Amino acid sequence: MEKQKYSRRFFLSTSAMAATLAFIPVGVKAFYNNVKKLVIPLKEKMAIKLSINKAKYNLTVDTRTTLLDLVREQLDLTGTKKGCDHGQCGACTVHVNGQRVLSCLTLAATVQGKEVTTIEGLSQGSELHPMQQAFIECDGFQCGYCTPGQIMSAVGCVNEGHTHSVEEIKEFMSGNLCRCGAYNGIVQSIQKVAK
Repeated sequence: MEKQKYSRRFFLSTSAMAATLAFIPVGVKAFYNNVKKLVIPLKEKMAIKLSINKAKYNLTVDTRTTLLDLVREQLDLTGTKKGCDHGQCGACTVHVNGQRVLSCLTLAATVQGKEVTTIEGLSQGSELHPMQQAFIECDGFQCGYCTPGQIMSAVGCVNEGHTHSVEEIKEFMSGNLCRCGAYNGIVQSIQKVAK
């Protein structure tokens, strides 16, 4: 058997290819870091003024902060719940200028100068809001996790006059999910307050 000989040219081309492959990870990482700097903007802060539960606030927030994160994490108003964080369950419902909104989908920067009401702002001291009292009397909750959002939507339902029939109440409340299935008590609570 004849021994195979490698040429100088084969050695040089193989060495060059190995050296190129060795530098690819470093080059890719550097490229990724350069693209990341261009695509992902720096965090921007914004000063906002708003009223939450009739208390005035002057805050500096990240422009990407949601209203839900602002009230829960910065203001310790933890009655408003974070459920799905995609606007599908209604647990985060609050009122902005009297209209119900999903706070997980609302940027804090968009409520500049507006009046925000959370579940903590419904009662007057130790006196419960009529809807809160009705939820207790009609067993409108079980585990209680969705209850703040349900109550906030129920108040909106009554305020906007969507209480003419059980079907209308169910339609208006359809954005609020209750995994325990306390829907009958919720509808009864709304009917009781609407009378």
